[in-house]
Amino acid sequence: MRTYYPVLSIAGSDCSGGAGIQADIKTMSAIGCYAMSVISSITAQNTTGVRSIMAVSPEIVADQIDMVFDDTPPLAVKIGMLCNTGVAKAVADRLARYRPAKLIVDPVMVSTSGSMLLEKEAVEVLVNEIFPLALLVTPNQMETRALTGETDPQRQIARLREMGCGNILIKGGDTDRTDVKTDLLYLSDSGETVELKADTVETVNTHGTGCTLSSAIASYLALGYGLSDAVGMAKLYVTRALREGAWITTGKGHGPVNHFFSPRRLKNFNPKKPSK
Repeated sequence: MRTYYPVLSIAGSDCSGGAGIQADIKTMSAIGCYAMSVISSITAQNTTGVRSIMAVSPEIVADQIDMVFDDTPPLAVKIGMLCNTGVAKAVADRLARYRPAKLIVDPVMVSTSGSMLLEKEAVEVLVNEIFPLALLVTPNQMETRALTGETDPQRQIARLREMGCGNILIKGGDTDRTDVKTDLLYLSDSGETVELKADTVETVNTHGTGCTLSSAIASYLALGYGLSDAVGMAKLYVTRALREGAWITTGKGHGPVNHFFSPRRLKNFNPKKPSK
């Protein structure tokens, strides 16, 4: 019997469909993986901003994770918005139990529109209990500065390493240039910091790009690609999704990217044989 490539997102729900769980499911599906979800919170938001957030109970979050791992263990896990301390602790407890080898942590703290999405009390749980379990942590520049208190990229990486992070992807590392977007990828095995560059796409449709990137990385890891390749392919996926959705109007603010610019059929493999 063959099986799909299952990937799990633990994140908040975006009713407007551009970010959070909805963006994660679209991304994973477009790349050809079987998307599963654990909803940590429900948000009332659209392309112009976030109106309100309601956290799901920690018990339900924990039960969702148990049901997924007990029946269809994911090949990779992506974590997005955790909302509050209770949810963060529930997720940390289950991650410590199941120890997924390919865990991508997107420390969602601020939305594209500038709204705060993570309680301050939950940051300590994120840093102390979840970061050390992650294969890769993917903060953007605002989140990196908030977490480290530093502005220099190398000092930021050093501080994140002190927090227990292994591999680190700082999104938008080159903020002085407008024609090129540069991410910084720190690889713990070699101690090397790699610059990943892409031409800037002129568009207001940037809602959910961070969610999309981390989900794409998790998907490519699940398919068997190494970390460097998975990050590079995910960055290319996001760039193409931005470009293909740049001229479409959805909503009155920051619209979504085009996740389905080139969708793949659900891939499958023989679990008795190693994948790539």
